[in-house]
Amino acid sequence: MLGRNMDQQDSKLNIHQPCMLILAAGRGERFLASGGSSHKLQAMLGERSVLQTTLASVRASGLPWHLESGPHPGMGDSIAAAVKATAQANGWLILPADLPLVRPQTLQELASRLAQADPDALQVIQPFYQAQKGHPVAFSRAAGPALMQLSGDQGAAAIVRQAADAKRLQRWDCEDMGCVLDVDTVEALEQARRIWRERQKVRASK
Repeated sequence: MLGRNMDQQDSKLNIHQPCMLILAAGRGERFLASGGSSHKLQAMLGERSVLQTTLASVRASGLPWHLESGPHPGMGDSIAAAVKATAQANGWLILPADLPLVRPQTLQELASRLAQADPDALQVIQPFYQAQKGHPVAFSRAAGPALMQLSGDQGAAAIVRQAADAKRLQRWDCEDMGCVLDVDTVEALEQARRIWRERQKVRASK
């Protein structure tokens, strides 16, 4: 769990748009067990921490957002608290904070796809990258009551299964590996750093 800094305050909620929920309440135990010397969200990725890099992508998307930093006993509890704090939003895109390479364009496209769904019917949209399930997962406004009741370590998996059973789960195949590369281990952090440096070189050459 991380303390909230003043430059990480939530954006203003827009009832006509889905809200990005950034989950940053986890303890990061796998990262520490892999040899990490700090919380994974405080690890540096270029000139910013992992959390700051994730937030920069979210801000660049232009979507309303809320940072949920806890403390909470499980991911389900984090999601429930974040949805309760943004109950007036027109749906939610739930993003673990340890995916710093997700592109703003990916977030915008996912929000656009969710906006096309009936907000009063359960709808879930999950991005995939090369057959891997990714984040953020998008939930329509109708999922709000169920999201607010979540607890434990399974996150919103039960709601995703419910949507799948009701044929209300949409798969979106995207080209953004940032939606699957979570900084859960020191090895994953080094991979993220390499990709981040490559992206910086591409930007500098334009």
